[in-house]
Amino acid sequence: MTLIDERVPADDSESTAITPQARTALWASLVGTTIEWYDFFLYATAASLVFNQAFFPDQTTFVGTMLSFATFAVGFVVRPIGGFVFGHIGDRIGRKKTLALTMVLMGGATALMGVLPTAAQIGVLAPVLLLLLRVVQGFALGGEWAGAVLLAVEHGPPRRRGLFGSIPQVGLALGLALGTGVFALLQVVLPDDAFLAYGWRIAFLFSIVLVIFGVVVRLKASETPSFEKVRDSGERAAVPLREVFRPPVLRSTVLGMLSRWGEGAAFNTWGVFAIAYATTTLELPKVPVLVAVTAASLLMAVLLPVSGLLTDRFGAKRIYTIGIAAYAVAVFPVFALFGTGNIVFYTLGMLVVFGAIHALFYGAQGTLYASLFPARIRYTGLSTVYQLSGIFSSGLTPMILTALIAAAGGSPWIACAYLVGTALISVVATSLLKPTPLHEL
Repeated sequence: MTLIDERVPADDSESTAITPQARTALWASLVGTTIEWYDFFLYATAASLVFNQAFFPDQTTFVGTMLSFATFAVGFVVRPIGGFVFGHIGDRIGRKKTLALTMVLMGGATALMGVLPTAAQIGVLAPVLLLLLRVVQGFALGGEWAGAVLLAVEHGPPRRRGLFGSIPQVGLALGLALGTGVFALLQVVLPDDAFLAYGWRIAFLFSIVLVIFGVVVRLKASETPSFEKVRDSGERAAVPLREVFRPPVLRSTVLGMLSRWGEGAAFNTWGVFAIAYATTTLELPKVPVLVAVTAASLLMAVLLPVSGLLTDRFGAKRIYTIGIAAYAVAVFPVFALFGTGNIVFYTLGMLVVFGAIHALFYGAQGTLYASLFPARIRYTGLSTVYQLSGIFSSGLTPMILTALIAAAGGSPWIACAYLVGTALISVVATSLLKPTPLHEL
């Protein structure tokens, strides 16, 4: 199949009409993913700035950061289990109800983190409880991403499926921007001691308000036409996960996971590791660093729909491949900008590689993976590709980069070579994918 086969015929005059149900689904998908990713990556920001002191205070800076990132990685290890469970529910019962459930679980775990005693108060039990709540977060998010993408893509008109598939990705950028922005604001208005004592908890407790709003919005959305068709025809898979790991679907599953390696490594490099690297190794001030990440996230949110429009024009496979290749080219120059120790150059690097380049391929990703699976197992297929690959592509990245830079005596170049390697694997794997044309979904 050629890349151009993914495009929708230009003379299809009815393929751009957006129904009221589609608008509601798109809004529900965006709001929901923003809130879920705010919850999930709020932990990532706290892992870089707070948790190494609040829950691992007796360790050196390096060990404390590594332990903090280890609990961050656990969320990615658990996510595939959530993906399998909620993927099964989503393919058997429906997308809408599954997404409401994942949001309640995620919000509850995040709010409880906001009242969790520190190691100074209850000793070793504190990091244990933190780890358990992180497990719940990962389990819930395991079923979130695929459902949000499908709620959008399966409601989207044929010539707008690329655009619709990019909107849930906007939620990730907004969620990260909201999380880092709230942390930056709290550190501006509160003294350092007050922020470490209780200020960081405000950001976690704020999740309660967001989740209530998000659940209400999602319950207003209708079920997707694709699932209704499968349900009404009696074609629902008995065990979707079994089909995902059987030929001929197995090929798409394996290649999809490999194609995600570069994207997962990129996001957790710029959205997680770069914060700790800048504030510890480079000794840049925390607030400007958080502002830089927030600005890059907002730029990404603006450019993601542009990636969606390009996906509709040229195909998800082509846009994703070009974006990953651009990321590989940018890694070394961006770390060179970081190495100047100048916050202006640091911000410039983040805007280019995270705000612009990441938006290019991330906006096409959801639509690309949705086109790899038939509707009867699509929720499980997307969850499997995205969440199972997250263990090696995303969750371990901050730990790997921290260890590589420490082993190199503080030099980032071996870590850069690792990141370029993940991008090359993704480019090769993506080139071997055979997605269904978008207008046939």
